[in-house]
Amino acid sequence: MKKFTLARKHTLRFWSSGVLLVVSSLLGFMATAQTLTPVQQYGQLKVVGNKIVDKNNQPISLAGNSLFWSNDGWGGEKYYNANVVGWLKNNWQAKIVRVAMGINESGGYLSNPAREKQKVKTVVDACLAAGLYVIIDWHSHQAEQQQQQAIAFFREMATTYGNSPNVMYEVYNEPLQVSWSGVVKPYAEAVAGAIRAIDPDNLIIVGTPTWSQDVDVAASDPITRYSNIAYTLHFYAATHKASLRTKAQTALSRGVALFVTEYGTTEASGNGVVDAASTQEWMTFLKQNGISHLNWSVNDKAESASILKPGTSPTGAWSDNYLTQSGALVKGYIQNWNGTTTTPPTTPPTTPPTTGGTTVQAESYHAMSGVQTETTSDTGGGLNVGYLDNGDWMAYTIDVPTAGNYLIQYRVASLSGGGRISLEQNSGATVRGTLAVPATGGWQTWTTISHTVTLAAGRQDIAIGVAAGGFNLNWWSFIKAATSSQVATPQAAIALYPNPTQSQLTVAVPETTNGARITVLNAQGREVLARNVGSARASQNVQLSLDTLNPGVYSVQVSSNGSVTTHRFVKE
Repeated sequence: MKKFTLARKHTLRFWSSGVLLVVSSLLGFMATAQTLTPVQQYGQLKVVGNKIVDKNNQPISLAGNSLFWSNDGWGGEKYYNANVVGWLKNNWQAKIVRVAMGINESGGYLSNPAREKQKVKTVVDACLAAGLYVIIDWHSHQAEQQQQQAIAFFREMATTYGNSPNVMYEVYNEPLQVSWSGVVKPYAEAVAGAIRAIDPDNLIIVGTPTWSQDVDVAASDPITRYSNIAYTLHFYAATHKASLRTKAQTALSRGVALFVTEYGTTEASGNGVVDAASTQEWMTFLKQNGISHLNWSVNDKAESASILKPGTSPTGAWSDNYLTQSGALVKGYIQNWNGTTTTPPTTPPTTPPTTGGTTVQAESYHAMSGVQTETTSDTGGGLNVGYLDNGDWMAYTIDVPTAGNYLIQYRVASLSGGGRISLEQNSGATVRGTLAVPATGGWQTWTTISHTVTLAAGRQDIAIGVAAGGFNLNWWSFIKAATSSQVATPQAAIALYPNPTQSQLTVAVPETTNGARITVLNAQGREVLARNVGSARASQNVQLSLDTLNPGVYSVQVSSNGSVTTHRFVKE
């Protein structure tokens, strides 16, 4: 029944555009139903020169997450489960997961090999089922002291998983300040030899001295006895800057392939400031050089590098309200990372247009009925929720700071309008407010609408109910209303069309009591066009001539009824 329902949704969406579009939509649905997993798409990975390439010999750059140390009693082990793997794949769009099996520290592999191997196998099996790549990491700083144990472990992993192209072996996490040629390389060759005797194909990743930073040193004396060897580069953005990128560039110029199996947005301690600017510089470098990367770490430990706030459930269904500053930043990069492109990323696509309150991505529900996600072209990128029918819903858990009136904003797109959103609680028994969704002119033509509701304080479940379908939802937000007079009248919808446009833009301005002002700003925030609109008892369409503007991205600010809304459009 569900397949029929989803196909019907596509049919209804395009019915007004004609039979050919209906057929095209149904074909598109069939293709979507057969979406390939990352491993199906890219297949067996291998090293060619200083690049890692896919089954078609195209350079590949994967983005994903590293789990925290597996050690028993350290806190991160609770996230070693299939639910977390599924959530990272479906909600974060991760293509790879790293299993960081702790070795000689308390609660690690040496104290209980069977227990720690089972944690590894649980995650690896989940990745295989989900079609994700997975790194099995010997997470040690003194691996040369455990060479025989490592050989035995990786022999077992190669025997169990060597026929699966999903699996990679990271044989040494972070060597200390020891000799590459005298310590790390001989160890790595011994372990690689044991793996290659069983598994001749899957990628082997080797750590480098000084906490996997001396990749240039390893590149001057690389491992040549075995094929498909890459070298580990680790960085923490608030500590490691241009000088480490120079070492990485030197290693690439010497012909070795690099793999960032661990990075943080913070200081090297895993704590301190989240350095978004330095993280962006690193992401640009990795994209330009086609280097894969995994963020440290999937954990709720009270430190800056954790992606989750303390106390977050280990089941994996996390709304964005549970993400730390680092988690929100990293999620945007992973969601928007195209595995084979080498175009540098733009500003981090993690944050939607500023709302002044708490923003919840629509796809970050912990439960839902009847909805699908798709890639959005709205500002910030990522995913939106769509194909909404009457009775569909999405549930979120949020933290409301104080009781009172809240302005709820929704980022919506609708070809023809007619939809209705309900904010609900208590399994739909309590409806806090309902809002009509206007026509925006397209399924990826976005506008922000809002209404005011009353919420209690504290952690609580909120549901977005679909009272009438026919719209997409990218995000929603809530912000405490300052005064009663300020929130008495819900903010009406403003739509822009066509978008993109070439010579003229229509701005649909809602009913105004004191008139409105329309201001067009360029990408640098400078005013390039303005128009005053008189008061009106009904919405009115204002046409703006764009002949004097150069092609590019512009913002439209509409000030009316005591509020300001901002929307973007593209002039072609």
